[in-house]
Amino acid sequence: MVAFHVMAGASGEFARPEVRKIRIGDLIDALRLGFNDFREKPSHYVFLCLIYPITGVFLIMWSSGANLMPLLYPLMSGFALVGPIAALGLYEISRRREQGLDSSWYHALEVGRSPALPSIIAVGFMLFALFVAWLFVAQHIYTLTFGNAGLTSVSTFLLDVLTTSRGLSLVFWGNLAGFVFAIIALATTVVTFPLLLDRDVGATAAVNASIRATLANPGPVALWGLIVAALLVVGTIPIFVGLAVVMPILGHSTWHLYRKLIAAYPNRMS
Repeated sequence: MVAFHVMAGASGEFARPEVRKIRIGDLIDALRLGFNDFREKPSHYVFLCLIYPITGVFLIMWSSGANLMPLLYPLMSGFALVGPIAALGLYEISRRREQGLDSSWYHALEVGRSPALPSIIAVGFMLFALFVAWLFVAQHIYTLTFGNAGLTSVSTFLLDVLTTSRGLSLVFWGNLAGFVFAIIALATTVVTFPLLLDRDVGATAAVNASIRATLANPGPVALWGLIVAALLVVGTIPIFVGLAVVMPILGHSTWHLYRKLIAAYPNRMS
């Protein structure tokens, strides 16, 4: 039976996994190892990640009308906030491959039987709340800049955003707010989900470890966030199809980054 260890781990105590210092070279090595995991069975992982490009296309279609057009960019950029949830199965595949176990694609579904599932769900709700908050903030910034008047057409909206002072103001403040939300998401989840899959330490302890890892390695973690953002942008070309390749590589690489940031148990090789 799954134990509901959310505030504390399976031991009933607040765990404090040891955080390591890493260098830029560790990020490159994590990407290399992530690519090796992807290369092992790429067709399976591409299939698992088709939900990303499909969801991206759905967001474009849903917000393509003039009234919802201002939400398109916040939806697309904010979708990355909940990306770590979508990569759970990939972390599990990397974990199994690391231990020499069968890493067939269907083992990604075994995340649902993890003893840390309640903690994973709790952090997932946290990310979803962050995503909703970002949408509210983005909508508020748009209203303050453009008012409550409805849009006449998509082309008119794009012209206003790209060629007028209020449009440039919207771009500036919107991206600044998005940057703040991205920092919060990165700092609180850079190792949270891999840690929960690896050890049932509880949601609070996992988020705490992620924040400590970020504070101990501000430069490398910030660079990692930029790498993730850049690859996600590249993956959206064309029509989000590239995400079916980018997402699994980033997912596997995040597992290996976790291994570098968090020290293993004393009786386990990292």
